[in-house]
Amino acid sequence: MMNSQTLGKPTSKVEVTNISSHGIWLLSGDREFFLPYDEFPWFKDVPIGKILKVEEQTPGHLYWSELDIDLSIESIEHPERFPLKARQRITSSMSQGL
Repeated sequence: MMNSQTLGKPTSKVEVTNISSHGIWLLSGDREFFLPYDEFPWFKDVPIGKILKVEEQTPGHLYWSELDIDLSIESIEHPERFPLKARQRITSSMSQGL
């Protein structure tokens, strides 16, 4: 009888399935999530390639290493429980004193 062992650390498969002008769609295991830019503004003006590079390092926690963004599945399911949001920088000519 053969004995097979799993090598390396277990990771769940997570992937970005769609990026729209309203937000991004993620598939984690057998569950799909929508992250609207209104609730997750960190992704709004980011190159697509950086959004696609996501992994679930530990169960229930997603990490975008190139963006240094770490989100729990709970914060995606219930963003109202996590009221802190990044403020987008104002780069208009008025804010630059021009």
